[in-house]
Amino acid sequence: MTQTERTGLLVIGGGIGGMATALAVARAGHPVHLLERAPVFAEIGAGLQVGPNAVRVLMNLGLYERVEEVAVFPERGVFMDALTGAFLTSLDLGPAFRERYRAPYAVMHRSDLLDILLDACRANDLISLENGKQAIDVRELDGGSVRVECADGSTYEADAVIGADGLNSTVRRLICDDEPVCSGYVAYRGTMPLGDAGAAIDGDSVVLWIGPGMHLIQYPIRRGELYNTVAVFRSDAFERGAPDWGGPDELDARFAAACDEVRRGVALVDRSRGSKTYDREPLGHWATGRVALLGDAAHPMLQYLGQGACQALEDAEALGRKFVEHGDDYAKVLAAYEQERIPRASRCQTTARTWGEIWHADGVGRMLCNHILTSRAHDDYTHTDWLYQPAAL
Repeated sequence: MTQTERTGLLVIGGGIGGMATALAVARAGHPVHLLERAPVFAEIGAGLQVGPNAVRVLMNLGLYERVEEVAVFPERGVFMDALTGAFLTSLDLGPAFRERYRAPYAVMHRSDLLDILLDACRANDLISLENGKQAIDVRELDGGSVRVECADGSTYEADAVIGADGLNSTVRRLICDDEPVCSGYVAYRGTMPLGDAGAAIDGDSVVLWIGPGMHLIQYPIRRGELYNTVAVFRSDAFERGAPDWGGPDELDARFAAACDEVRRGVALVDRSRGSKTYDREPLGHWATGRVALLGDAAHPMLQYLGQGACQALEDAEALGRKFVEHGDDYAKVLAAYEQERIPRASRCQTTARTWGEIWHADGVGRMLCNHILTSRAHDDYTHTDWLYQPAAL
């Protein structure tokens, strides 16, 4: 018979959000045990945009020096028309932006950030990590504890559980029985040495090409050594209800009308695998008793704000702060955590959907979008202040 392991706070999920949570809570003086289903700690995907709101979290966790070693800090974000190749607008990410938001905008390789978090967790005596542990059942017990059963038969009894187990979260089923919402869009990604990406590459910018039912985003990562490209498009086959949709043939068909530079960018992506994009409806509660959700388990969002990982980092910092305020009163910790975080993360979920509709508009919508973008100043931060400004706590 398998012996049940007793632990304090148990974090399920060893991605960026789970690792940051373990670190934030341990820095608040509380032991953490983390379970990861995969045999090794690894992130799927390459490029990661880290807005100043999340960079500040990494600063507060004492990780910024490590981030500086591997990240790229672009000087601007550039919007281009994917059909005509015309310049639409730019967002200044330079000194004025950094002073305004007390941190820079960073782009980096996902695995680089995970490695930084993993090293910090391994160096902290209050954190223990286990791989190959897939949680299949989570339930609250009488007497104030939570039982977690894993696929290998191992069981844990914890004082509290944080579900940081992603879009298809097992822990979320304890809170809500909803399903992920498919957007009908597919992303194809590619990463290569900067020198192989072509002569027209802008190594100081995040470049976004937008058009009807499609966009292409490109930026340097890993100290500027690699160039990350992501091509995203709406699948007509999905709209028709076809069981097989989002393949490379649709990728080519959607981008056939794009300008030459965009088509050259699309040629850089890995065509062997497309990722269908999902989110979920915002929840009114993330916690029940001694169990709470975090990151994509709580608020999966579409990619148009570049905030998926950033909001998970904000979650982690907020949870650590609540442990400082409420100590081992787990019910108070989790209730205060969700009260602080739900409004902001939910706004990110819904705003990401809106931005996706704007980027991908056709006809009159596209004309209006382009008119608004070409009319704005490069240092107009009207639409970023709510997202990037430090919160008043």
